[in-house]
Amino acid sequence: MKEKSYTEQMKSGAMKRKKEKESFMLDLYVEMLLSESLLKAEKERLSKQIDQAIDEKNKPEFFKLSNEYRKLSKRFGT
Repeated sequence: MKEKSYTEQMKSGAMKRKKEKESFMLDLYVEMLLSESLLKAEKERLSKQIDQAIDEKNKPEFFKLSNEYRKLSKRFGT
């Protein structure tokens, strides 16, 4: 079995670290996209429910949902 030279080993190690870093960044990007999609869907759902509570003049439900919306916005910094 032929052993790799020091240079080949260094190149191999560098390539492995580069691939790991790229994989980590890709995973992070996918996670961010999913979180953003879930946040938008939840805000849209709450907005519709808030509108419905307004239409029905349901103050307790309106205040409850508005509070949830504010907490969601604050938690995600939006």
